[in-house]
Amino acid sequence: MSMKVRYRLTYRGERGRQFYCIDSETGKRLSLRTKDRDAAEQIVLAKNQSLRQPVLNLQIARAYLAGTDSGVATRTWQHALTAIVESKHGSTKQRWVTAAKDKALDGLRHRTIIETQAENLSEALKAGTVNTNVHLRKLHNFCLAMNWLPWPLIPKRLWPEIQFKDKRAITVEEHRRIIEREQNSERRDFYELCWHLGGSQTDIANLEADNVDWANRVIAYSRKKTASLAFIHFGEEIETILKRLPVSGPLFPYLCRVRSSDRATEFKQRCAGLGIKGVTLHSYRYAWAERARKCGYPERFAQEALGHNSKAVHRAYAKHAQVTLPSLEKYERYATDENVIPIRAQSGTATLATVGQQVRSVTGVL
Repeated sequence: MSMKVRYRLTYRGERGRQFYCIDSETGKRLSLRTKDRDAAEQIVLAKNQSLRQPVLNLQIARAYLAGTDSGVATRTWQHALTAIVESKHGSTKQRWVTAAKDKALDGLRHRTIIETQAENLSEALKAGTVNTNVHLRKLHNFCLAMNWLPWPLIPKRLWPEIQFKDKRAITVEEHRRIIEREQNSERRDFYELCWHLGGSQTDIANLEADNVDWANRVIAYSRKKTASLAFIHFGEEIETILKRLPVSGPLFPYLCRVRSSDRATEFKQRCAGLGIKGVTLHSYRYAWAERARKCGYPERFAQEALGHNSKAVHRAYAKHAQVTLPSLEKYERYATDENVIPIRAQSGTATLATVGQQVRSVTGVL
């Protein structure tokens, strides 16, 4: 590979017979502080080699990688984005389609992956948002897994911390105001089921009459996101709502045909009309998780009901729950009484049961 020599040697006899180095790009002249031609030539040669070596290393790396991957020299980040979008399905694929349009990635799209530097990713992260950070990190890891990157451009610990905006649950008072003002019966029942079931808006909107087992009083459905099955027993309040809904076909004939973004917009408009801020349809899931934690509902049951595979994710949903615990003094006194065992704490008062009355499966659970 031929390259233009950047530094060249010059001699100025009128300047004390010194040798100089001239930068052909900037035109600047730098004294080499030597009168020895051999030493001066070695210095200039070293300067030129220091610039040439990174390029040569890259060409050598390309030659080796091309033996196993013919596209290494031409594969760009846009190719990687297209590949990762095609590997996803359902709502996850839609999120990646949106993420791929992020303008912060414009500087990376047509850059060859193998020639990308950490600074290029840093520039995209600075120009983007939290969403850019999340998806660029996943894209980077995808390229590593596909062996399109020989090494991480940014070490795992040096990626900027992902800081999401604080999300909150909808309160019972806010939910009551929305229900009282809602004139459309289908939307009103939809919001009611979101409150009682804690499911995602897509799962609730796509419920059908066949998902309701009246004999066993169970609502069973397949979750859209994970395809796992959910079985939830319902009580009198949910029964009252279900009896108002169609006895066959979709429970929400209109809402099941509406895009999730449109359902979210409609809910946002209703909240804006009531002066309610900071909540979305997803806030119903946070509310359900907090209510479950506050009343002492076993975490493993709540996690299963919301479809969370990770305890950490579930606890993030329920972290704002205000739980009032009984005093240690009372528990110490209860521990000395053989006939009374604490079951759980609820609204600041310990619920007690005698040994003969307690349910063995929850003995000692706080």
